Amino acid sequence: MVDPVVAGVDGSPSSLEAVEVAAREAGLRGTGLRLVHAFGWPSVHVPPGVPPWRHGPPGLREMVDGTLAGAERRARAAAPRVEVAREVVVGEPVTVLEIESRTASLVVIGSRGLSAFGSLLLGSTAVHLAAHARCPVLVVRGRPDPTGPVLLATDGSPAARGAVEFAFAEASLRGADLVALHVWTTRTGRAYDGPADPPFVTYDEDHLRDEEERVLAGALSGPARAHPDVAVHRRLVRGRVRPTLIDASARAQLVVVGARGRGGFTGLLLGSVSQAVLHHAQCPVAVVRSRPA
Repeated sequence: MVDPVVAGVDGSPSSLEAVEVAAREAGLRGTGLRLVHAFGWPSVHVPPGVPPWRHGPPGLREMVDGTLAGAERRARAAAPRVEVAREVVVGEPVTVLEIESRTASLVVIGSRGLSAFGSLLLGSTAVHLAAHARCPVLVVRGRPDPTGPVLLATDGSPAARGAVEFAFAEASLRGADLVALHVWTTRTGRAYDGPADPPFVTYDEDHLRDEEERVLAGALSGPARAHPDVAVHRRLVRGRVRPTLIDASARAQLVVVGARGRGGFTGLLLGSVSQAVLHHAQCPVAVVRSRPA
């Protein structure tokens, strides 16, 4: 049995849009959908197993039930055949979702909301969840009902392998083409995203392009064989990574980026490129952690 898709719910329009996306993702995967509403109680200790409304204000239970019932209706309308479960969990939303990700195939969240779930893109919490979740995280943002190919940002490194495999699987499930985008420069021979060209020796551009083409082809070869139904379009772009990806997202239905998953600081775990795409992409973004060595 495939692990369920988890959606964070707070009742905001953004989270309800995420619920619809999560329901469709669950339908594509042939699995269930788990709707999770988290409560953080900074000043009240709620013992394990005790319903949060026992220590909350009057009407809290009715509000929570109404929020989850509305989310379930949206989910069933989007994917009528998907089995939907609802859960109220005491804890900070980012911690709750990280724990939920341990038994999920995908965690889906909105980009704006009424509570801490909705502030996930406003600070370090989005970065933390994307960097530490045990499964891919899909952030629903950008234009409504995006169309186009699945856009994969890849640098050809072993750390990006999980993102490559996820992107191929998503394109196959969605019946979409895959655009594999690899950004490089003539001065470093690899992606660069600084304010100006770095002071490195300039190499032969044709030679570097050939090398980058081989790197990209090698990164895609295995997943391409596993998904012969996916039409793959390889794009090599000389330039800066972040603006190139954000511009390309305007023509995609999903952007897939990798998280390195190593290091001691959250920002290093995710990387500046992935963070920028999470904040500025014009379509939903999936962040996939690298697998442990």
